[in-house]
Amino acid sequence: MKRSYPSGHEKSKRKQHKSELQEQQADMSAATFLLSEDQFLCSICLDVFTDPVSTPCGHNFCKNCINEHWNSKDQYLCPLCNKVFNTRPELLVNTLFSEMVSQFRQEAQQKASSSSSEQQAAKPGEVPCDICTGTKLKALKSCLVCLTSYCETHLEPHLTALGMKRHQLMDPVENLEDRMCMKHDKPLELFCKTDQTCVCMLCSVLDHKTHEFVPLQEEYEGKKAELGKTEAEIQEMIRKKRLKIEEIKHSVDLSKKAADREKAEGVQVFIALMESVEGGKKEIINSINKRQKKTEKQAEDFIKELEQEISELKKRSSEVEKLSHSEDHLHLLQNFLSLKAAPPTKDWTEVIVRPSSYEGTVVKAVAQLEEMLSKQKKKLFAEAELKRVQQYAVDVTLDPDTAHPALILSDDGKQVYCGDVKKNLSDNPERFSDCPCVLGKQSLSSGRFYFEVQVKQKTKWDLGVARESINRKGGVTASPQYGYWTIWLRNGNEYEACNDPPVDLSLKSQFQKVGVFVDYEEGLVSFYDVDAAALIYSFTGCSFTEKLYPFFSPCKNDSGKNSAPLIICPVNQTK
Repeated sequence: MKRSYPSGHEKSKRKQHKSELQEQQADMSAATFLLSEDQFLCSICLDVFTDPVSTPCGHNFCKNCINEHWNSKDQYLCPLCNKVFNTRPELLVNTLFSEMVSQFRQEAQQKASSSSSEQQAAKPGEVPCDICTGTKLKALKSCLVCLTSYCETHLEPHLTALGMKRHQLMDPVENLEDRMCMKHDKPLELFCKTDQTCVCMLCSVLDHKTHEFVPLQEEYEGKKAELGKTEAEIQEMIRKKRLKIEEIKHSVDLSKKAADREKAEGVQVFIALMESVEGGKKEIINSINKRQKKTEKQAEDFIKELEQEISELKKRSSEVEKLSHSEDHLHLLQNFLSLKAAPPTKDWTEVIVRPSSYEGTVVKAVAQLEEMLSKQKKKLFAEAELKRVQQYAVDVTLDPDTAHPALILSDDGKQVYCGDVKKNLSDNPERFSDCPCVLGKQSLSSGRFYFEVQVKQKTKWDLGVARESINRKGGVTASPQYGYWTIWLRNGNEYEACNDPPVDLSLKSQFQKVGVFVDYEEGLVSFYDVDAAALIYSFTGCSFTEKLYPFFSPCKNDSGKNSAPLIICPVNQTK
């Protein structure tokens, strides 16, 4: 239904009427207050009487005020009626009036004290009294009939006057005109559920007579309850968004930690590679220098030997020359034979100092460096990978309810070995009945986990993970097809990954500690040689649909040859 709005002239007229009404009420209230107060004010000091006295003409003054007035004048006359007294009149005390003044002073003091303590000036955002002049006090109520807001003092007529008691009061609000029907100038007291709007009583019988109405209070309660639900929903949305903010911040923190960790590991890797390259560079330089020094040493030895022979020859040449100039026949003939033949020397015809050939030296050195770097890279990457998966370490303990009766578990659930005799234990559905196996208590149905097991001094063992639904009452067929992802050791040095088909693991040496890592969503189960920081084997492309449990089998005692326990170890981060 289209709402009818009053014209601009009607609005102006209404505002003018409200303004006139407020001014009249203010004037009436002020006049009443002034009239009652004037009766008790001294006309000389204009304050409440102090020790009031009366003149013969019947007017009242403060005793001190009238005396000072007459002391300053040449004649004695009444300050109010100007009656002249020939002699200074005797001042009398009106006992009844004095008592009234005293009572008025007390009431005024009490009222002033109460007003100052209880009533306060309206603050920004609070509704001010429309009647107050000067400082506007805070309104206590608003009248929907007068369209005016009142402080405690100016509200009193609405509480005492018979005609005003019928007015509708409410908590103070601004813009009271908005609470009046614009068409009928009546308070908006009903809610039209049909048009979802507030209406007055006349609207309900004229413009909305066929509609459904409820009192404003009733609709208010309903809407308030809806707002309460809305507020709760909003608060829940805020809570979830704050949780999302915390989640995002946590992800950023994890990303930063991962980035810092990766940078640190990257720096270590490249430092190690750079050190290897630097070592290769030094090695090739040292090799070339060594070969060059060898050539130089050989040449030096040859030169030294040749210079020695040259020295001997020079000495013989000097002796021959000296003998050839001798005039002593006998001396020449006696020494001729010894000097005629050249001194014995080495045949240097075949002696050659060949320049060292360095062709291929750099190529060979680079090839060796590449091979070394490849090994170093694999080792560094393996260490980094092991360090990464070790972050997902969980505290695994053995579950005695699943242990085969021949197995002996430590009190802390961290060690297991096979005894010689089966214990008399309840054959519950979880317990392995034929094979010496046991599961861990902890399970995984999402995410990642990692644990380490010491296998030192054992000749046989099985290790890995198994799904919850494995058959525990017969022989164990260790393969993914039957719910097992394991590796094993047999005969002290034969390692095998129990895949379909089995995979022989050619390992150079026995390992002492095995790390087991599972990424549920990735479908990955990996085994690591912890001490060597090397990957042993990985099951990839697995499809996990149920819980996975750590799986252990220390195998049979084998007459004491395999008596060492499997030990679940605390995980120490690889450095």
